[in-house]
Amino acid sequence: MPSFPLKPAAATSAAGPGLLAAAAAVGLALAVHTMVPVLPSMTLAVVLGLLAANLPGVSVWTADAGRPGLDFAGKHLMRAGIVVLGLKVSIVDVLGLGWAALLLITGVVLAAFAGTYGISRLFRLPPQVSLLIATGFSICGASAIGAMAAVRRIRQEDTVLPVALVTLCGTLAIGGLPLLMRPLGLGPEEFGAWAGASVHDVGQVVATAQTAGTAALAVAVVVKLTRVILLAPMVAAAGLLHRSGAAVTTAGGAGGRRPPIVPLFVLGFVALAAVRSTGWLSPGVLEAAAVLQDLLLGMALFGLGSAVRAGQLLHTGARGLLAALASWLLIAGLGLGAALLMLRQG
Repeated sequence: MPSFPLKPAAATSAAGPGLLAAAAAVGLALAVHTMVPVLPSMTLAVVLGLLAANLPGVSVWTADAGRPGLDFAGKHLMRAGIVVLGLKVSIVDVLGLGWAALLLITGVVLAAFAGTYGISRLFRLPPQVSLLIATGFSICGASAIGAMAAVRRIRQEDTVLPVALVTLCGTLAIGGLPLLMRPLGLGPEEFGAWAGASVHDVGQVVATAQTAGTAALAVAVVVKLTRVILLAPMVAAAGLLHRSGAAVTTAGGAGGRRPPIVPLFVLGFVALAAVRSTGWLSPGVLEAAAVLQDLLLGMALFGLGSAVRAGQLLHTGARGLLAALASWLLIAGLGLGAALLMLRQG
């Protein structure tokens, strides 16, 4: 029997249940985060997705009736959330760190990217999965994974393991880094710089740094957003390489449309970062944008988490977990060195 594409109304109807479930999950994640601030809402959204994918009864629904909407959230709402993420980035604040600090943070990101990719390949993870893990660990977690997957045209199912690993290691950082602050003799600002330079997701950075007070949090956020702003050039470079490869393939006779150097949603991220940097937006607008970003990214992460089956994760999860932990230690070491250089020699 031939299959026909869904009409827009039918597609919306099919996506509705999954989108409603994702929105409800984000509401629950935000409520838990309000009661227990140390638990980031985005991490909770992934965990709820994992539970939905593997609990008896619910797992059948996520794989069937809920799947169209959950897949829509994982792909399209992730891209919308990345655009809105640009409103968190103030180029003025980033430049305030000074050129020496900016070059140092850029060096950490590049070294973390290369090192994590190498570690992942050493543990025999597929090249595309290794690329996504390196991107998420070195830049800004699941958002960076979504952006890189889009520009390299990596299948959505291949983003599942990297998102799960970056969420796990970011959660470990929330609990582990504060315990090391006193033994390492770090002051609040040094600890904040360390968290900003080494923890993956923005929410995880906030949860980690706020344990050391407002001074640590202020430094952590600026350092972290410096890493976030590197999302655009890193994705552009990956897109250029992929475009060159596609051009060679096309010239060889395979045909096909060449991918864009930079996806529109990454350009949207850059545009909103520029708008934020003008200082024109009121605190109320920025707060509303932060809520919208949490909603979009939370729904996307729930959608991605809901695609993770425990058996599938265990199949490659052991090697992936070891690679992630080794990468986490690498980035923690790089970040600590950068923090000490920035503040003790600044």
